[in-house]
Amino acid sequence: MLTVGDKIPSFSLTNDSGDTITDQSFAGKTVVLYFYPKDDTPGCTREAIAFTQNVDAFRNAGAEVVGVSRDSLDSHGKFKNKYALKIPLLSDPELQLHRAFGAWGKKVLYGKEHEGALRSTFIIDKYGTVVRVFPSVKVDGHAEAVLAALTGEAPPMSHNKTMMPPAKKAKAAKKIKTATKTKTKAKSKPKSKPKSTAKKKKTAKTKTAKRKGKKK
Repeated sequence: MLTVGDKIPSFSLTNDSGDTITDQSFAGKTVVLYFYPKDDTPGCTREAIAFTQNVDAFRNAGAEVVGVSRDSLDSHGKFKNKYALKIPLLSDPELQLHRAFGAWGKKVLYGKEHEGALRSTFIIDKYGTVVRVFPSVKVDGHAEAVLAALTGEAPPMSHNKTMMPPAKKAKAAKKIKTATKTKTKAKSKPKSKPKSTAKKKKTAKTKTAKRKGKKK
């Protein structure tokens, strides 16, 4: 896999609009090039939508986002239309770009080893040099992490963590406080002392004597 400081290799591929894209097409631009396994699959769809949702922020940061997979141009077109994606997608059926970047190789799925696309992202500067690599990408929060790397800001909290709204948070805290108070009162309440054995015996004798008196 290419590392920071490497120059991108020469290539020529076609994007979903039918335009030929080469390494020279990236000259003078900051490009976020991300490799993904397959169109319209759960993880790849979430990743593409996340990049699309942040596309304006990437542009404001001076970067263009480009996706790459083995899928055909027809598949790319359907994928983009279905989810209204706003990022160009390159078709690399012969794995030209995948192999050149090291985004193709062995991986384990369901305990079995096989070859496939390695989900990875590269930030390329205007001189065609790799300045950041994201290997073994986890989809959720990835687009935001890449954007943060470009802007120098801390990435936001991952999407798989849900922040509780302030009102609900205060309500929950009140419930916990009330429950704790009730529990404390229950603990502090003195337990009734059991009657002593001697007292029990005395009571039993009294009852027996009363019964005998009635029989007489």
